[in-house]
Amino acid sequence: MSRLAQTAGLTDIQQEILATVRDFVDKEIIPVATELEHRDEYPQQIVDGLKELGLFGLMIPEEYGGLGESLLTYALCVEEIARGWMSVSGIINTHFIVAYMLKQHGTQEQKDTFLPRMAAGEVRGAFSMSEPGLGSDVSAITSKGVRDGDEYVLDGQKMWLTNGGTSTLVAVLCRSDEGHPEGTAPHKSMTTFLVEKEPGFGEVRPGLTIPGKIDKMGYKGVDTTELVMSGLRIPANRVLGGATGRGFYQMMDGVEVGRVNVAARGCGVAQRAFELGVSYAQQRHTFGKAIAQHQAIQFKLAEMATKVEAAHAMMVNAARKKDSGERNDLEAGMAKYLASEYCKEVVEDAFRIHGGYGFSKEYEIERLYREAPMLLIGEGTAEIQKMIIGRRLLEEYRLQG
Repeated sequence: MSRLAQTAGLTDIQQEILATVRDFVDKEIIPVATELEHRDEYPQQIVDGLKELGLFGLMIPEEYGGLGESLLTYALCVEEIARGWMSVSGIINTHFIVAYMLKQHGTQEQKDTFLPRMAAGEVRGAFSMSEPGLGSDVSAITSKGVRDGDEYVLDGQKMWLTNGGTSTLVAVLCRSDEGHPEGTAPHKSMTTFLVEKEPGFGEVRPGLTIPGKIDKMGYKGVDTTELVMSGLRIPANRVLGGATGRGFYQMMDGVEVGRVNVAARGCGVAQRAFELGVSYAQQRHTFGKAIAQHQAIQFKLAEMATKVEAAHAMMVNAARKKDSGERNDLEAGMAKYLASEYCKEVVEDAFRIHGGYGFSKEYEIERLYREAPMLLIGEGTAEIQKMIIGRRLLEEYRLQG
């Protein structure tokens, strides 16, 4: 283990899980990640390995066949996996958010139906809020779910669906005005629908089409897609929690824990960038000595290491706060904001240390340089995080009298 990004106070079980995951990352992910990423190939073998390790059920309660671990354990595993290849952590993260939403908000029948199979990795989760025309403005969604007897009919187009092709269960946020009078606040007339589907592309069930993979700058391997609903019929018992109008709160709860995991991804990618930078700086020679001996490079390494350490500490704090049952939206927003910004800066410094070779696809840092920007916008942009942080600070520090 490296000196940086250590976590005090872990149990023996947590340490054992993390050691197992780190070993898997070093042996099974890092050696093949760049090649798979350049081919934009889904890492099936890696995913199968993570299934065997039980990582798809890491936070699912033991009564449903999961490991029943904490958000902290999960976030530290995500950090390790992202250190190997960020796309793999994305495959797990969306699954985890859907499982978390089911655990927190699902009916007993929904939990019994889905959680055991999700823990085994047989059912794979994805979730969908965004639409082509709205970006961060979730309250402006236009996808609709309309009651028709014992079913709902869903229509609309969703965007940026991670695991859109490979997933078999999608939590979809739609507007449902049933029982909500005219003038109801937009976020109070939204419902989360649990949509089961076949994996693949094209029409994956009547009324539901996954058009194909979106070609991205980075974050390759994992499939990111659109989702088009046209007269999609969903039984009424597939409304998450059994009641309409709660979808916005359910999704925000899921995204809150998701933000801790985006922070963890930023920490993992930054760690890997630091490892690559500090290693290359000791191998590359200029003016008769290793560039690590030049003060300019030492300053960069010092800044990079400090950022890695600070981001990790904030991420751990946000996870522990949620695990203790406290509200953590301020801490999660801060951790996500800082970790993603620092990740971008650490990756860029490692890229500069590599000089011209950083621009070559032969070197791993080229991949990290294309991956880091996704963290600036995923699970809420930096600007959204700052809005959340600012509002919460004003709540906490409100002037009296």
